[in-house]
Amino acid sequence: MTAGAGGQASVELVAGALGVLLAGLVAFQLLAAGYAAVMAGHAAEAAALALANGRAPTEAARSAVPGWPRGAARIRTRGGRVYVTLMPPSPLRFLRARLAVTGQAAVRTRSGNG
Repeated sequence: MTAGAGGQASVELVAGALGVLLAGLVAFQLLAAGYAAVMAGHAAEAAALALANGRAPTEAARSAVPGWPRGAARIRTRGGRVYVTLMPPSPLRFLRARLAVTGQAAVRTRSGNG
């Protein structure tokens, strides 16, 4: 093996390692965003059920999700609708807000004689 071939192999190894690292980061972000979307939907449904039963929707939404989503959740109610926005974890801070997902659920109240 010549000196030039050894240098080229080192460059190829570094480039390959960076490619694998980037692919892993993209896969992690996709999984985190998907998980956040599912958890936002669960939290919104729990909050809507709490709203229908006269309980606090914010507490219900936060208790419906485990781990990191609790601290990354924003819960809003408007009329009979509940919106839960979650920001997935990311090693790149500027991506968190851009990848935010919102789940929503609605409650219909009975009117009249039922």
